[in-house]
Amino acid sequence: MEANERVEDEEEKQELWSWGAGTDGQLGTGKLQDEHVPQLLPVLPSLSLLSCGGAHVIALTHGKKVLTWGRGTSGQLGHGDLVNSLEPKSVEVLNNFNITHASAGWNHSGFVSECGYLFTCGDGSFGQLGHGDYVSQSYPVKVSHLASRHVCEIACGMRHSLALLKGEHGDQVYGFGSGKRGQLGISKEKVKSVSLPQSVSGLQEVDVSSISANGDHSAALSSDAHLYTWGRGFGGTPDVCCPNRVISRYSFKQAALGWNHALLLTDEGDILMLGGSHHGVLSNPQKEISVNQDLDQGQVKEIPGLDRIKVAGIASGSEHSVITTGKHFGWHNGRALRVG
Repeated sequence: MEANERVEDEEEKQELWSWGAGTDGQLGTGKLQDEHVPQLLPVLPSLSLLSCGGAHVIALTHGKKVLTWGRGTSGQLGHGDLVNSLEPKSVEVLNNFNITHASAGWNHSGFVSECGYLFTCGDGSFGQLGHGDYVSQSYPVKVSHLASRHVCEIACGMRHSLALLKGEHGDQVYGFGSGKRGQLGISKEKVKSVSLPQSVSGLQEVDVSSISANGDHSAALSSDAHLYTWGRGFGGTPDVCCPNRVISRYSFKQAALGWNHALLLTDEGDILMLGGSHHGVLSNPQKEISVNQDLDQGQVKEIPGLDRIKVAGIASGSEHSVITTGKHFGWHNGRALRVG
């Protein structure tokens, strides 16, 4: 699952390119094949957000409508069937709503409407759809448990989901789905799974500005630029069942989670890393990181080769990372490479 990538300038001419694994149609090229170089997709409506899941993609248009494509065998595309889509296709059941946020998980999807409703579809076998059961859905279904609240953001991990709610009584984060690594944050003890949204402990007094989920990890950023993480421990450290604030001298404005790592972007445009060195995703395979230490002592590190580069945006897949600077960089075999 990649972090959502927003397109800031509606007026600028857009092109959409894709590459990599394509055997489930997730590249949107109309072909069931991998592509080793970027492929230009046919003309699409102007897009405001992209979210890449296990093998499917969600796109939001500037008109607040939804397109999906790729693997659909669990119903995660929201088209009412269990088949793959080789090209972007409208999610017609949501056409009567203005969709402002979306997230693609491993095999499930979440959509947030302008009026604050949350819709989910796809694999529900771990309760990650939030409908009070463990049933999969091929159409987006409103999460009735949150229908009286205003949801503003959804984050889908591998088998769990987070929802950010805004209201007169403050912000709240809810978790549902698999909790075996503590990624739900709803209890001091690990829970196997829950199928109805439950409030994440320890964030009730925090003004949460955004949430993130990937693999068995969860994270939240506060409006005063603090980072909170919970779930699977990074770098072989113990799992954490309740949100823990990352103690640092930096102010964070974005977090991007992978399966074994996280990228952190500061207000000053510096990029930091948290987690292990599996597959070189952090461009620093030699250093071990302890999440029990303060940042200055080794909890998170600057990435070698990027210390003089100001970063504009970050994204993480399961085992890879990308940053935007005005130029684009990615990581492979532990080294930072320019990829665009």
